[in-house]
Amino acid sequence: MSPLILFSFVIGYFLILLIVAYRTSKNSNNDSFFIGNRNSNWMLVAFGMIGTSLSGVTFVSVPGAVGDVAGGGFKGFAYMQVAIGYLIGYTVIAYVLLPIYYRLQLTSIYDYLQHRFGRVAYKTGALFFIISRTVGATARLYLVINVLQFFILDRMGVPFVVTAAVILLMILLYTFEGGVKTIVYTDTLQTTFMLLGLVVCIFYILRHMDLSFGSAMQTLDEKSFTGIFNFDVNSKGFFLKQIVGGMFITIAMTGLDQEMMQKNISVKNLKDSQKNMVTFSLVLVLVNFLFLLLGGLLYLFVLHNGADYQGHQMMLQGHNVIGDDLFPTLALHYMPKAVSILFIIGLISALFPSADGALTALTSSFCIDILGLRDKAELSEQQKKRTRMTVHVSFAVIFLLCILIFKWINNKSIIGVILELAAYTYGPLLGLFAFGIFTRRHLPNSGAITAPATVAFLPWVVSLSSAADLIFSLCISARL
Repeated sequence: MSPLILFSFVIGYFLILLIVAYRTSKNSNNDSFFIGNRNSNWMLVAFGMIGTSLSGVTFVSVPGAVGDVAGGGFKGFAYMQVAIGYLIGYTVIAYVLLPIYYRLQLTSIYDYLQHRFGRVAYKTGALFFIISRTVGATARLYLVINVLQFFILDRMGVPFVVTAAVILLMILLYTFEGGVKTIVYTDTLQTTFMLLGLVVCIFYILRHMDLSFGSAMQTLDEKSFTGIFNFDVNSKGFFLKQIVGGMFITIAMTGLDQEMMQKNISVKNLKDSQKNMVTFSLVLVLVNFLFLLLGGLLYLFVLHNGADYQGHQMMLQGHNVIGDDLFPTLALHYMPKAVSILFIIGLISALFPSADGALTALTSSFCIDILGLRDKAELSEQQKKRTRMTVHVSFAVIFLLCILIFKWINNKSIIGVILELAAYTYGPLLGLFAFGIFTRRHLPNSGAITAPATVAFLPWVVSLSSAADLIFSLCISARL
């Protein structure tokens, strides 16, 4: 399909987002930007959070991993082990963390650390989040922009820097005024398009290969693509490691993450927010299964089209399409035009919610936690708004610079290392919050609180990072 036609659909999709942003940002103020005036509908938040949790990297990586070789077999559906851990983690968030956030009426969740320990711990927690989210969000953006660049924009002669700048400008334009108030609606729209692309691709392959759901699962099982549980205690994929890893990563990277929590605390009351979290977690497990099912079907489809395994590679007409390249290659070159269009829209829909939420959350955290904007009574509402907009634009520029640095590095393995290092900052955050929630000790308002909490949880982080290599490589998106 012509890259110009695909690109025109991307522009049309963005114009729809601008219309939604224009309508939802009317009469917006700083409270609208930061917490949506605490008036968000819990069902919209729950549905939209699916798009935030499943980034563009997840959109192509989770399906691509199913037929990838790991040890003596395929990775298969092993990711479902992590999804089980997600369920446990979201339950902890709903019934342990959310009651604290609502009781204290927090705008920034890191303000809890100030209530509990003082300003040093508060600033430290916010700084950990800002570093993690900046590195993780820009790395994800880079990887997805690379897909668009390689399959569409290179053929149009558009430089990478222009692609990155235009996409960031798009995100900036529709989040500039409304913030969280706007994102609740745009994320709902984008999640709809992402799931539509996912479901259409599944049904197309089933119909094209004359398979029912039952026969597809039977064929996948015969080819050893459906394995879930790993019972090898010495393996990094051992099921208990994966489940516990998924639980702690969910608690840390959702429950202690301003981007994810700012939408939850924008819901009217605690009960609705808890309903949102529980509903979202159940739907997310189903969606993860659908991505894995799609991955298995894609491998059946590519084998049906003449591909074959050569060692750890899947060769199709002289090209290795195993892993991340599988879904884009098949959707854009081996499927009907309508599916190609839905794939691009689905990919963009998976990209934007994680990027727009990160940009808004970083702006909120920097303004509230670092600058203390809400406490500056001497500033008028208009002056505060001007400061907030300046910070918002500044983070967009920082995003662009980070993306260009990743492009300069141009090494996916290095990106993975950087993402994993960024995840380490959630260990101290987990330690600070756990120390505050499960102990009654009061420490001096100094670095004394940060050191023991960090040291206490570093072993957890080290063990979980080794247990969750699959998580970080596939869906760090989902949280960073």
